[in-house]
Amino acid sequence: MKYGFDNEKYLKIQSEHIKERIATFGDKLYMEFGGKLFDDFHASRVLPGFEPDSKLKMLMQLKDDAEIIIVISAVDIEKNKVRSDLGITYDVDVLRLRDEFLDRGLSVNSVVVTHYNGQASADAYRKRLENMGIKVYYHHTIEGYPHNVALIDSDEGFGKNDYVETTKPLVVVTAPGPGSGKMAVCLSQLYQENKRGVKAGYAKFETFPIWNLPLTHPVNLAYEAATADLEDVNMIDPFHLEAYGETAVNYNRDVEIFPVMNTLFDDIYGDTPYKSPTDMGVNMAGYCISDDEVCREASKQEIIRRYYTALCNFADGKATESEVNKIALLMKKAKITTADRKTTVAARERLEKSHYATAAIELEDGTILTAETSPLLGPSAALLLNALKHIAGIAHNVKLIPQTMIEPIQKTKVTYLHGHNPRLHTDEVLVAISMMSLIDENCKLALDQLPKLEGAQVHSTVMLSEVDRKTFKKLGIGLTCDPVKKLKNLQK
Repeated sequence: MKYGFDNEKYLKIQSEHIKERIATFGDKLYMEFGGKLFDDFHASRVLPGFEPDSKLKMLMQLKDDAEIIIVISAVDIEKNKVRSDLGITYDVDVLRLRDEFLDRGLSVNSVVVTHYNGQASADAYRKRLENMGIKVYYHHTIEGYPHNVALIDSDEGFGKNDYVETTKPLVVVTAPGPGSGKMAVCLSQLYQENKRGVKAGYAKFETFPIWNLPLTHPVNLAYEAATADLEDVNMIDPFHLEAYGETAVNYNRDVEIFPVMNTLFDDIYGDTPYKSPTDMGVNMAGYCISDDEVCREASKQEIIRRYYTALCNFADGKATESEVNKIALLMKKAKITTADRKTTVAARERLEKSHYATAAIELEDGTILTAETSPLLGPSAALLLNALKHIAGIAHNVKLIPQTMIEPIQKTKVTYLHGHNPRLHTDEVLVAISMMSLIDENCKLALDQLPKLEGAQVHSTVMLSEVDRKTFKKLGIGLTCDPVKKLKNLQK
């Protein structure tokens, strides 16, 4: 793996910068943590070398003075919104995040349900959390937010929200994903604290977009692709340009909310400490890119992966056509096509020759292997076997799993479990190899190569089953699929 990001430098200068910001304010600082505090796999993909738990490592240095508020939108609860990288709903992830923080000795204050408008699902969720001993607060939908500043900054706006009682000087506000309402929670708390005579400040710690990279840099375009469902748009910060004559990149929601920030700070301090939404941030990631070309290429590949994900979600009715079109436009801005994904080209070339569902994998050393559907194995299962044999140095014609072992599994799947697809999935192949490894040295050798698949890239010419998708995810393999559910001459 080629690295383009200096993580050690990042931890050092980012921690220092956050401490400086904390010292700027008096009694309390609300710090919005955008993105993910840990498991930030998007950042690690587009900035190779970035560790997924970097933000958490920095927070651990401040844990004695910090407490955490976890935010979830009532809209996301009602929609059962899923965190795509983990395959779990946001409401479940809130509990996972809380457990992770507590396990690390961090203080978790409460959960705030935002965009509340009387949703029954939100009420049920609140009751569930309270039965677990978790404090829950409601923050309401405010008509005209964020433009109706007069209403927002009043007792009928932020004043109607529940006040979250906090005790530590640093309050970290985080969420399972974007669009949860973290900034609004911070602003509401500033309003409420001011009413109580507490001098509180606000800062934003968000990795993307990276403010000191160009607007059309692939790293920033990849962020737009990742948030296509939110209709976020990267833009030049007009307030920063006016105040300093310097170009900085921000995104539309921060730019839209900045007048509200100015009004609130004017009420609290009689002045505002920030001249632009970019000023509110503490992001040092742009200073830690050690190889720009590596990060550019990694980001381009991420955009292509996001495009395929949107296509497949659209085919399943889980995404809108506008999401697909937006990412397609981002690809044009980045001057890339699906042909820039090597596994896509390889899989389709084999499809043209065989007319069967195919898959291709690119290994860490650049080797590309392909496989196709057979009566015994699906394309992804066959590809996995091919990859393990290649890495282990086992001849391609060696059969790791004898047909006599596969056929009884197929009979069970179809006859007793009433399945329609007799072919083995990736997880079933791995179980079979595991059993065979007790008596076959080749199988044991192949099984030992599994960790070496992390970071590999796969493309399939048909949409894979949920089982196969989860197996690749657990192995750390980047997967894309054509939005095709079934080829005419094949069973699924």
